[in-house]
Amino acid sequence: MTTLMLAILAAWFVAIFLGPPLWLAMALAGWAFLALAGIPDLALAQRIAKTADSFPLLAAPLFILMGNVMNSAGITQRIFAFASVCVGWMRGGLCHANIVASVFFAGTSGSAVADAGGLGTLEIRAMTDEGYPPDIAAAVTASSATIGPIIPPSLPMIIYGVSAETSIGALFLAGVIPGLLMAGALMVMVRAVAVRLDLPRHPFPGLADLWRAFRRAFWALLLPVILFAGLFGGVFTPTEAAAISVAYALLLGLFIYREFRWADLPKIVLATVETTGVVMALVMAASLLAYCLALSQVPQAAGAFLTALAASPLVFLLVVNVILLVVGCFMEGLAAMLILIPILVPAAVKLGIDPVHFGLMFVLNLMIGTITPPVGIVLYVTAKVADISFERVTRATLPFLVPLLAVLAAVSLWPPLSTWLPNLLLGR
Repeated sequence: MTTLMLAILAAWFVAIFLGPPLWLAMALAGWAFLALAGIPDLALAQRIAKTADSFPLLAAPLFILMGNVMNSAGITQRIFAFASVCVGWMRGGLCHANIVASVFFAGTSGSAVADAGGLGTLEIRAMTDEGYPPDIAAAVTASSATIGPIIPPSLPMIIYGVSAETSIGALFLAGVIPGLLMAGALMVMVRAVAVRLDLPRHPFPGLADLWRAFRRAFWALLLPVILFAGLFGGVFTPTEAAAISVAYALLLGLFIYREFRWADLPKIVLATVETTGVVMALVMAASLLAYCLALSQVPQAAGAFLTALAASPLVFLLVVNVILLVVGCFMEGLAAMLILIPILVPAAVKLGIDPVHFGLMFVLNLMIGTITPPVGIVLYVTAKVADISFERVTRATLPFLVPLLAVLAAVSLWPPLSTWLPNLLLGR
């Protein structure tokens, strides 16, 4: 069976470059293995149905819906305005505000694409209106968007937790410190770029200005606090938190800020359904392929090869980082995660690596992949929002990979950066 699976994987890998949807290519590869191995087709339907019937996975469409509601309800504008008042007085102030706003937005949306496409639209317009080069505005927006899936809540961490059978709450907590480190490292890089390009800054705000911006954004800033308190106080699960966040965003848009109309809801629900359909198709097809991989013993063989190649956990993590960074350049993060988790996680556990630490490192690698060509989806989104070429955004973003890679190295080499907070609050 191993030889059969490897042959099918080779054909599948060639096929994905011919243009078919990735979920379809994965599903056909899984079906071909079952058919050629003489396994009844009923196994295919059972596996797909079992994957879709997941309570934690229900959080995915809810967080997607919440991000769409926030973008339509005036919440993102208030978050960015507050961030601008807080750090806009620094050299390159709106670049810093862009990063700080992404930290706040990360505590509500959990999606890099939602950050780049939603908050990024507002940020890039504000920056170009004040004379910032469009490519710098797009580069800062793209690189700061990678914070979204690291600071909880996080859609990729939900997918990882479900696929690797790891605590989603622990994964959420593991992302807090690395996410803040990413923001700090990006702000150091922005400072250097701002001095070199002599980027503008705002006057230092008075207390009245700061209070006015805080008061306007107060209810929006309260959402991450509610989610954190509820999740880690044991009041609700991550899935229930997603439902609560949708209700809260609707409450803000309809009754507090009054910038959301019931007439907008059908369009937002349709956009959410479309995005969720793509995500679920990928998850179910990848689950089928993972099931076939397990039957063929490919993960066990690959794991044995990797553990033999990298006898120590540190060398293994270095090898995995290289693999994931290369894969992230050519494959969408969610698809790469679903394919590689069954192969890499068992090998990591066998070497004694904490699955929460490994999960955080896994997600961080693939988020960096969203801003690396040729398949950097966040680069495509920001290029469209900024109305400049993909190549121009790519060139401008390359320097900002340095601080992100530095944080990745720190997380990989020092596990307490990701495990200390879950151990402290969850008693792991």
